Amino acid sequence: MSRPYPPQALLDTLEEVFAPADDLREWISATFIDAEGELSNPDHAHLAEASIGVLWTNCDNSRNMRSVIGQAELMPPMAMGKWQRARAIQQIEEWFDGLPDFLLTFSAPSAATMDDASFCALVEHELYHCAQKLDRYGMLAFNKEGKPVFAIRGHDVEEFVGVVSRYGAGASGVSEMVEAANRRPSIGIATIAGACGTCNLKVA
Repeated sequence: MSRPYPPQALLDTLEEVFAPADDLREWISATFIDAEGELSNPDHAHLAEASIGVLWTNCDNSRNMRSVIGQAELMPPMAMGKWQRARAIQQIEEWFDGLPDFLLTFSAPSAATMDDASFCALVEHELYHCAQKLDRYGMLAFNKEGKPVFAIRGHDVEEFVGVVSRYGAGASGVSEMVEAANRRPSIGIATIAGACGTCNLKVA
């Protein structure tokens, strides 16, 4: 399955638009989540049981002087007033014929110009935010029906370059990231010229 691109109409209009991206959702599932996918990643295996909604948007979103080009959200949306939340839920349910577990949103103008490796890196960045919650014993959490309980996950590493420079990777707790960075990429070299909206939100 070839990589989907945003619809040209979304790139040509001056109106700010959000549009369901069913082909992108199918591609993400078939490529990264399915065990037989071309770029299958076992880190996303829990998402095989998740419902994921995907949107393209041409709406500019800048935060902390950086352009947000991707975002993962846990549904239903929470950080808003009661009417705003109800309205948002209604819109999302109309888009996806029900409320998904996660909603991924991607910048259409940015995606249209990204090379394949960079776009894949962006998509997987957002997928890594889509996690299965852990219980108080550190085990994967399930509800009474035996289905996974989902959550938004933060990054594996959050540290200052200066701390690593002064005290080393081991003392800073970033040894695994440094080792991974020193290895040849398993997929390809990617450059994400933007930011993730999820990273600027409070995560579990």
